[in-house]
Amino acid sequence: MTEQSSPQHRPPAIGILALQGAYEAHAKILATLEVTTRLIRTPDQLFTPDHRPSIDGLIIPGGESTTMLKFLERNGFLDSLTTFVRTVPTFGTCAGAILLANDVQNPPQISLAALDITIERNAYGRQLDSTILTAPTKLPGAPLEMVFIRAPRITRVGPEVETLATRDDFPVLVRQGNLLAATFHPELGHDPRVHQLFLQLVQNQLSADSLRT
Repeated sequence: MTEQSSPQHRPPAIGILALQGAYEAHAKILATLEVTTRLIRTPDQLFTPDHRPSIDGLIIPGGESTTMLKFLERNGFLDSLTTFVRTVPTFGTCAGAILLANDVQNPPQISLAALDITIERNAYGRQLDSTILTAPTKLPGAPLEMVFIRAPRITRVGPEVETLATRDDFPVLVRQGNLLAATFHPELGHDPRVHQLFLQLVQNQLSADSLRT
């Protein structure tokens, strides 16, 4: 087998939860990175008939977390997604970060409880309080443009969570294992580095899986 055809070097299959929110913007930025995406709208699209993940990574976009939950509470979707995110790299932005968090406040809300953070909904105010900031991060390269729209605030991170960027000393980009979460909208900016980081997490998982087979 040549290096080009080995599993760890094949193009990843990335799903985007497409129930509500800015899923098309994520698909567009991944297209610029020459990554093909699949829109996920039903729980059966997460797994193959033999119960294996059907995609290599999943993005949960920004939007309205309460609206997304209404869709997820149908047909066992929430249970399927809860199982999925514990084994497959997943990236949540804004509302997606809220859904990943294991502790949601202001007000409390059920979630996938996968990422060891506490997060407050709408912590930075309403739509009029949205802003665009540029700040240094732990990512390689220049300071990163961050688009905040009715953003939540991460108020606590667990010991296994790495903070990659902050705003006013609060984490805005965090990673825990194969999970990545941002309280801003990298898909609405012009910098692909956050998505590139997620793709690297996916590729690392593919490489690890190939060594076990």
